Parts: sequence; C-alpha cells; structure tokens
Amino acid sequence: MKPSQLLIAVALLPLLASAQSLKTEVVTEGLVRPWSIAALPDGGWLVTEKAGQLRRVDAQGKLLTAPIAGVPKVDDAGQGGLHDVVLDSGFAANRQLYLCFAEPGEGGTAGTALAKARLSADGTALEQLQLIFRQVPKIKSRAHFGCRIVEARDGNLFLSLGDRYLGMQSAQTLDNHMGKVVRITKDGKAPADNPFVGKAGALPEIWSIGHRNQQGALLDANGVLWTHEHGPQGGDEINRPQPGRNYGWPVITYGENYGGGKIGDGITHKEGMEQPLVKWVPSIAPSGFAQLTSKAYGDAWQGSFFIGSLKFRHLERVKLDAAGKLIAQERLLPDVGRVRDVRQGVDGLLYLLTESEPAQLLRLRPAP
Repeated sequence: MKPSQLLIAVALLPLLASAQSLKTEVVTEGLVRPWSIAALPDGGWLVTEKAGQLRRVDAQGKLLTAPIAGVPKVDDAGQGGLHDVVLDSGFAANRQLYLCFAEPGEGGTAGTALAKARLSADGTALEQLQLIFRQVPKIKSRAHFGCRIVEARDGNLFLSLGDRYLGMQSAQTLDNHMGKVVRITKDGKAPADNPFVGKAGALPEIWSIGHRNQQGALLDANGVLWTHEHGPQGGDEINRPQPGRNYGWPVITYGENYGGGKIGDGITHKEGMEQPLVKWVPSIAPSGFAQLTSKAYGDAWQGSFFIGSLKFRHLERVKLDAAGKLIAQERLLPDVGRVRDVRQGVDGLLYLLTESEPAQLLRLRPAP
C-alpha cells in the first residue's frame, strides 16, 4: 500500500454509519451567497451575504426584505466579502455584535478586518460602527481570509486569519498577521498576557501561528478554543490553538500542491510543530463549526462537533474524548448542499446555512 493510500485508510477508520436519522426543515430561502449566521435571543437570525448585506430572519422564518443598513464596505471579490457575524455575550442588554470582512485597500489590495457595532432597537440598522482590527499587511490576493470570530469567557476576542494564499510563508513569522489566530480586547488592543507581547519583531495580537485558512472556530463547553482549517488538496485539520504554539503550515502538512507534488520538503512532522487532532485526506473543504451542548438528539451526540463540507456537500459529525482522541466520526445528510455555516440555535437544535442554489437556512430535527 502506498503511503498516500495508508493515510486515506487511517483517516477513514473511525467513519461510522449514521446512528441518527435527521429531518431537514427549510427556515428561510431567498438568500444570495450567504456566509454566516448568528442566533438572536428571540429565535430569529442574522445572516451575512458575501456581497456585503447583513440580513435578518424573524422567529417565524421570514426573511426581512431590506438588508440592515450601516454595514462597512467590503471587498467582494474571489473568496473575499462579508464573512462572520457574532453576537456579543451581553447582546441582550447592549445589542453589540461583531463583523469580520475583507476590507479593500489601495492599489487592489485587501485584508481581513474586524468591526463592532450596535444593532438598532428596531433591528434595521447598525449604529456606532467601529473598526477594531486590521490584518497587516494588505496584499493583492482574493483568497484565504479565514475570518471566524470567537468571544472567550474572559471577554477577549479570538479571530482566525488565513495566510491569504500568496503569503503562506509568512504564516511562520511573527511580523505579520498571515496564517495566525489573534487575540484582542473588544477595543482592539492586545491583552498584556498574549504570548508574544514584548518580543522584539512580533505583533502583540498574535496567539498562535502556522495556520492556512481557518473557516471554523468555536469555544467549547469548557471554554477552550477550537479551530479547523482548509488544507491544500488534502490535510484539512481540527486544532486546539494554544498560546504561542506553531501549527506547522506550510512546513508540515498532510496535503499536497494542487495538481500534485509535495509542498516544501513534503514532511508531516517536525519538532516544535503541533499535530492536528483530526485530519481529512482527501479534503472535505470544511466551513462552519458548532459543538452540540443540548440533548436534542440524544446523549450520544451531546458534546459532538459538527462541521460543514463545501466539497462533498454534507454535514460531518466528530466526537473526541477529553484528551483530544477521535472516538466517533460520521457523515450526515449526503448532498444537502455546500454547507457554509453550522450553529446551535436557542432551541438547542442544529441549523445549517447552505450556499448552493437555492441558498437556504435549514433546521435539523431528529426524525420520528
């Protein structure tokens, strides 16, 4: 057996037949290139559309006609546009939210940016919009923006940043934000206990390095940060980013160049670089990331992670033990569409955002 065949076999060993039948219900459709969803306390949803629209869906599933006003200008080109939307932990009282997007720059450049704003009382506009973070440098690339936001229990924000494709070597250096997880305050400052604060030549916002294109991030039930990222033609990963750690890209990877051929030295391990907790070979092209905390689907699924597959158009369930060892994995809802986001709703059920035509927000119920 060739090494590549062995890796595929190992990657698929935990794959199980689905122990759960699911019923999909359409919550709303009529969306155009949607990217992210955020559950509102009243049972409604906010939805970002890549071209730069922020939409609202009410608790009955009605898509409100007019987009929410006051969204910042985005660079809607290639993989760039309006990406993640996340509610502040105090949203019920302060109506604050966060938006991640591709910000246009001079001379055709672009970069990932993070803004905060307040949703107006009537839900029709953003108020007090403030840009709190910019990825540096901006470059002439329209790929690998990353752009997932997580609020930690201490109130600080994590933001996943892609390597921007043309800047992949920069994922290994500390003088830029390419291929990093950053950690900032809600005012955009670097917390004093960040791992590289005070290190010469290092940007103080950096939390971890060596990432490629992270389009999934969450805080688990224990308050721990998890991310997943796209590999190059294989080597998609789930990681648990720790402060100051190096996750290897592009020095180590389980993927290969598009069209074939090794990346760098073609190695998968190197001292001082972390191994992924889960990897996919071949790639599933993961996007969206949720941990099920409810018992809506039974005890067996509680605590599982759910990841959307853009490439294979399904929902992936992954469960790990306390040590991070993979104990269950299954593919659900074959050909449901290109799943861009996965979230748990206020009702404890899972919701999927598909970007295929027709783009839909779907609710998943256990089948009777």
